[in-house]
Amino acid sequence: MRRMMARGVRIAIIVVSILALLGVWFLVKGFTSGGLSVPRTVTLYYYNPTLDRDALGNIMCSNMGLVPVTREVPLSITPVQDAVRLLIKGELTEEERAGGITTEYPLEGFSLKEAALQDGVLTLAFKDPNNRTGGGSCRVGILWHQIEATVRQFPEVRSVRFMPEELFQP
Repeated sequence: MRRMMARGVRIAIIVVSILALLGVWFLVKGFTSGGLSVPRTVTLYYYNPTLDRDALGNIMCSNMGLVPVTREVPLSITPVQDAVRLLIKGELTEEERAGGITTEYPLEGFSLKEAALQDGVLTLAFKDPNNRTGGGSCRVGILWHQIEATVRQFPEVRSVRFMPEELFQP
């Protein structure tokens, strides 16, 4: 009788251990696959031309027209890249568009390849196979300002470099 009880206790311990391990595995898998991820709030900067006018009503093509919008992204070890990728998707809400916020993102074929931070200098490498980041100085300046403002929210970023250097050229 004692042997049967001891055997039953061992089986119960094994079953409970297996269930605990499965629970930990699902919890870890959920956190890493986005299922249960903790959100992080990031600020993306889009453009409102109404806010970027001089006294005569001319558009100045400056960062004065940048408007912060907040979004949530899953907590990760790459928040800067996550914010840039979300920005260049160009997903504005109807309410934001109705408020005058605009964006030229997404640009066909334009994507973030990699990012590297060294001594406060963030180097962002993009792919732009269709040369969509070129154009007039006003347009490329606004595209550039949007990315720069978005990454400068992170305190470790003091300055930004874009690669290849041909990006955002008039």
